[in-house]
Amino acid sequence: MPTAAASKRLTLALLAFAQLIISIDYNIVYVALPRIGDDLGFSAHTLQWVISAYVVAYGGFLLLGGRASDLLGRRRMFVLGLVLYAVSSLVGGLATAPGPLVAARAVQGLGGALLFPATLSLVNTTFAEGRERNRALSVWAGAGAGGLVLGSLLGGVLTQALGWASVFYVNVPLAAVAVLAAFPLLPADPPAAGRRRFDLPGAFTSTAGTTLVVFALVQGPESGWDAPAVLAAAVAGIVLLAAFVVVEARGADPLMPLRLFGNRNLSTGVAITFLFTAAFGSVTYFVTQYLHAVRGFSALGIGIAFLPPCVAVFAGSAAGGRLLTRLGARSTLLVSLPLGVVGTAWLGLAMTPDASYLALLPGLLILSVGQGITFTTMFAAAATGVPARQQGVASGMASTGQQAGTAVGLAVLVAIADSGLAGRSGEALRIATSDGARTAVLLAAGILAVMIAVALNFRREDRSAPVPVVVESAPEPATTENAGEPAGS
Repeated sequence: MPTAAASKRLTLALLAFAQLIISIDYNIVYVALPRIGDDLGFSAHTLQWVISAYVVAYGGFLLLGGRASDLLGRRRMFVLGLVLYAVSSLVGGLATAPGPLVAARAVQGLGGALLFPATLSLVNTTFAEGRERNRALSVWAGAGAGGLVLGSLLGGVLTQALGWASVFYVNVPLAAVAVLAAFPLLPADPPAAGRRRFDLPGAFTSTAGTTLVVFALVQGPESGWDAPAVLAAAVAGIVLLAAFVVVEARGADPLMPLRLFGNRNLSTGVAITFLFTAAFGSVTYFVTQYLHAVRGFSALGIGIAFLPPCVAVFAGSAAGGRLLTRLGARSTLLVSLPLGVVGTAWLGLAMTPDASYLALLPGLLILSVGQGITFTTMFAAAATGVPARQQGVASGMASTGQQAGTAVGLAVLVAIADSGLAGRSGEALRIATSDGARTAVLLAAGILAVMIAVALNFRREDRSAPVPVVVESAPEPATTENAGEPAGS
């Protein structure tokens, strides 16, 4: 019979493993895209939906997934998300036409939207706020931040050795192992509280509104921002999100209690997660494109090129947990973000048409250390002061910011990077592609500089004060739910 400490370590290993699965899937498909397009007959216009279907579904359902974790049970949503991941990955690998693959990717996105908030809220409720949670988050975040880079490595190796379908099949055994481990390691979900009900109007308006806005952001650079479908989706999405705010303000038991925004750390954390993926997430994409289109790297070569940054991300995540405990979230971010700015700017300046990989490596390593520290810290900061019964929706809010940042960052930066490619071919196209990627990466460094100013809004922490012990009681009546700032802020 494992001790309580050993049981917690096993639980953390499972949650970190689940986060690794989610994070790998962000980038593992990028390297395989050319082969997918050739084998399944995608057009240049439709190939982006192998990525976009996942992004749209993931971003659209995160708030719903977070609230479902709070009301229906975190272990249930954890297992359901993994099952959806496994089944959709199997279907995606077996696809012989564009339609089934795009549909499978959308279901993967739904699985991620259920799994991510459940995983993060399980970390935040299993480990006590303070040193214990910070250490747990550093492990969990190390798996997440490392997975973002590891996805590119695995994508290259698997595509080169086994073909594009392998980047989908790899999820099936991974998810199956996590499902089998969930039942003995994760606590059973308590019975649902009778006074809590699911906010169907809020669920519909938030999910439909977010999905339409993300669709417009993803499709805009491809179809044009004035395309009827893009404009219609953007307008309808904004209207639905406005309706969502009205519904939440008036509802008795809302999907996302608006009082949660009274927690300064949570609202600032949502902004930080948005900017984080708009910057760091986009850099991985442009480095991949640069190595392939400008420097002629193979899929395997790109994968190997991401191995040193992957190690640096893990090192940064490990350091992030220690710094978080010692300095607090605000001060730790003010250490990690300048590292990210320096590393990203260095990388961008080095991305010339004929630069060697060794010229890029210092910038990649520095920004990866900053990325690892930031990833650990931003979620810890966002969760501070949020009651356990609302950790699911708080995790959904933070991760919605993260996914929206991916969509907005890529949409804007890809449009800028591709603006000089029209009508070019051969050497002129290669040089223009390099210039566009360089510009996009330098703009990402600017986004990270903005993050420094945003991070100043996190509450200063009194490092001498004891960590408060929060005793969970029965759920309060909906009208008294409050997740405002803790006393003393």
